[in-house]
Amino acid sequence: MTIKTILVPTDFSEPSIDALNYAKDLATAFKASIHMLHVVQDPLAEPWGLEGYGPLPPDIFKEIKARAQKELEQSLPEPERKTYNATLVTSEGAPFSQIVEYAKTQRVDLIVMGTHGRGALAHAILGSVAERVVRFAPCPVLTVRHK
Repeated sequence: MTIKTILVPTDFSEPSIDALNYAKDLATAFKASIHMLHVVQDPLAEPWGLEGYGPLPPDIFKEIKARAQKELEQSLPEPERKTYNATLVTSEGAPFSQIVEYAKTQRVDLIVMGTHGRGALAHAILGSVAERVVRFAPCPVLTVRHK
């Protein structure tokens, strides 16, 4: 098995932090690079979005992406970025499809992602990004549940 590129999708939650720690260990073992991806989701794209929000400021996504980029940089400080030859990326869209598309275009060998382990009702209503990524990813996916 050859692992050269590891993708760590993150929503900056504790399960995502745990996944990043697993990815660091794997990157060290396989001498692989790490790609961290945060997807900014459009609240108006959700079925309930139009009812719950008024007009959004024109540069809102630019600001949100800039904040997400800063949080990515804090999650993996500069010395670690060099160690893992890391790439930090923010994108816009539906998290599951952006993760799968990124894995395809970047020829990722492994996706390591956190899972929240929601209950059955929350899962039925919200679905699971991790579950959809596992089903459609072009490579193996390691899901990490927070301890």
